[in-house]
Amino acid sequence: MLRLTKSCACALLALAALLGTSARATNNDPVVLVHGVLGFGPESHPLGSFLYWGGYGNIAAHLTVYHGPHTVFTAQVGAIASNWDRAAELYAQVKGGCVDYGAHHVARYGYPGQAQKPAGKCWAADPANNPDNYPLAFYPQWDAAHPVHMIGHSQGGTTIRALVQLLEHGSPDGDEGGGELYKGGKVGWIRSVVTISAPHDGTTLRDAVLDVQPNLRSPLRDILDNELAHWELAPDGAREFNRWALTSPSAYYFSVGTLATEAGAWCCNGTDRVLAPVQNVQFQYPRADMIPYFKLFAGEWIVGSLAQPGMGSYTQNAPGRVRIDRAWFPNDGVVNTVSMRAPSGHPVRDYDGKAVKGTWNFLGNYRGYDHFDILNWPNNGPSADPIYERISDIIFGL
Repeated sequence: MLRLTKSCACALLALAALLGTSARATNNDPVVLVHGVLGFGPESHPLGSFLYWGGYGNIAAHLTVYHGPHTVFTAQVGAIASNWDRAAELYAQVKGGCVDYGAHHVARYGYPGQAQKPAGKCWAADPANNPDNYPLAFYPQWDAAHPVHMIGHSQGGTTIRALVQLLEHGSPDGDEGGGELYKGGKVGWIRSVVTISAPHDGTTLRDAVLDVQPNLRSPLRDILDNELAHWELAPDGAREFNRWALTSPSAYYFSVGTLATEAGAWCCNGTDRVLAPVQNVQFQYPRADMIPYFKLFAGEWIVGSLAQPGMGSYTQNAPGRVRIDRAWFPNDGVVNTVSMRAPSGHPVRDYDGKAVKGTWNFLGNYRGYDHFDILNWPNNGPSADPIYERISDIIFGL
């Protein structure tokens, strides 16, 4: 299914409204979209009109009118920050106030020179009392009686999980210098969590790329080598994160997987035969329609390296580390598909039309979507609109 043109999509929406099409909504709580690593807000991309959520389209606007109207906010948090720091920024952005990373947390895990309360990183809860002209908070009334839905792509999904943990249980170190977020007790503030292509168990992209010889440099390696977030993106770091960021019995959880590789074959499997003319049936290879840059890492070998396994063949079984076997080979160019279902050790089930609280309701793997196809970024491939429409129908029916 090719992407619908903007005019065609608008025509379909208009037709649906004309025919009175509507979903049976049992709530109309606001939605907050949370981007992944290297993500950006709706007004911060250098190309101006290009959106993280939608490319040259607009997923937030589509969710607003689909069986709406609904309220949809698009957050902007640290592009290469840890889940904790991003959660602190997300909290201030939605509720209002200034970002507070926590005194103990900054002392123990902060990067050199990090301030506990960075100057000017604030959102105003009251537009009538905003002498510093801060941007307005999304939803100052946010509490258990006024919950929100949160949808996260990639690391945005794990960021939301960190936020749920902090809201409900506070900091494991107790008082963090008075920050309201770290006091805990905020149960029920998030009605539903939806993660899309999230590295719940980490991604082998980080390990595979960092294992390459030091003289092989790339923008991606420079990012993954950054100490701010890379540990949580690795399988070993994700295992540690999963022991802390629990699945709350008070929220609904949904996950979506993406898959843009195929098992090796002698021909005709839709993969990029220029990069991989000879294939092994045991390994995975990037589809021809994957975004070109990520093809370099997604297959049997990392292109440009000297016999370095890529995500499609990378394994390791060192003592004390997370075992990586062939179940990890399928991927979307950035995250292993097996990692997207749910955090290891947490309750999970296949969604059967009935949502269950306190467990992950897996909505399935969407074949042919790479890590950014699912955001409707420009590329040959299917539209992601039907996936977001499905999510919308589910969360507003809770």
